[in-house]
Amino acid sequence: MAFTFNYVGPATIVEQVRNTAPFLDVPRIYDSARLIECPGFLDVLARGEALQQADLGEEAMREDYFALCMAAHHATVATFVPTDVDTKIRGLLWRETRHIASLERMFRFAQGATAWSIAGISARATELAGVGPVSGHNGEQLSVLAAALGSFLHVGAHDLAEEAAAAIDAELRREGVEFGHAIRTRGCELDALRIAASLTHNAGDLDQGISFWPTSQQHREWREKFGRLAHENTRAYEGTYQVAARVYKAAMACEGHRHYPLRAIRALRQTPDLLLPLGPFLDDWGAVIARHPSLTEEDRVETLGALLAGSRKIPGQRGYYRAICGMKDTLGAGIEALAKHLPKTARDDWKNPETRKLVSVPRVSFESMMRKMLAAALQGASR
Repeated sequence: MAFTFNYVGPATIVEQVRNTAPFLDVPRIYDSARLIECPGFLDVLARGEALQQADLGEEAMREDYFALCMAAHHATVATFVPTDVDTKIRGLLWRETRHIASLERMFRFAQGATAWSIAGISARATELAGVGPVSGHNGEQLSVLAAALGSFLHVGAHDLAEEAAAAIDAELRREGVEFGHAIRTRGCELDALRIAASLTHNAGDLDQGISFWPTSQQHREWREKFGRLAHENTRAYEGTYQVAARVYKAAMACEGHRHYPLRAIRALRQTPDLLLPLGPFLDDWGAVIARHPSLTEEDRVETLGALLAGSRKIPGQRGYYRAICGMKDTLGAGIEALAKHLPKTARDDWKNPETRKLVSVPRVSFESMMRKMLAAALQGASR
């Protein structure tokens, strides 16, 4: 049967992945394998286009489409242009079935997806405490597990609901271990700031998954345990997510994570070497931009212009200035040659005394300031 769901077609989703992450070199495989049974996200993506004309029933089609959306989101969520499928995997596709067996297959697939590697598709992870990397990918996974929990509660699949809840709980505790290790370990202050940003965003993603739940009593009980961890839910997880949110708001909130100014620069998508780390610590990334062999001078000019534009449009952010500082430190006087080719508005931004001041702050001074901001936020959280 032809694909009839009222969503973006499978072939379009795969093409979006190829567009934003061409370095994955997704092959085209046409066989009879069910996507929901494929072990890895590349296996799913390789067979995604075939789903367009697959001879499957509605339930099986929905399951395989869910698997494709999961794979596409995993592949692109830390790239410059993520595929826009998050509402589908967090709620919409779960709402369309009440068959417990189908919901369980989706849940088992989501469980397997938590083990997918992020190597080569994200530069935004920390791994310090021996419990595995913590990144924004975990928030996406939490939101899907929340969708599973809400669905199981709705259909009365209590054993499966308990299993989904246990998976959410285990992940939240694992991330808390990573954050606790960082804030207790001398020399890990910058990582602690990065982890605080990840935990706060991940708690927000979990809230997004919970937002699809109905307002029943049984849902309310789990909402009180897992919901609003970065807001008013102060009792859960020994307040770990409260502390992370306080640190995030004090030191990291202006950095954002969508990076719209950089999305139009296609040259930045060509290699995983150019994946953007968590801001504001972008000095090294700026240095890579300054010297990477895949980039032309025109690409560097375009990137510099986008960073300047982003600095102007996002009040209080520091990361783009740090990226420019990394470029400047690597190119030396060569950055002035790039600046000559900027459009007029960007040239004016470059010449602005405040800009010149901010991009001249030594890295050691900037990072010292960020460590002090962490210490102040932690001291305030302990009161």
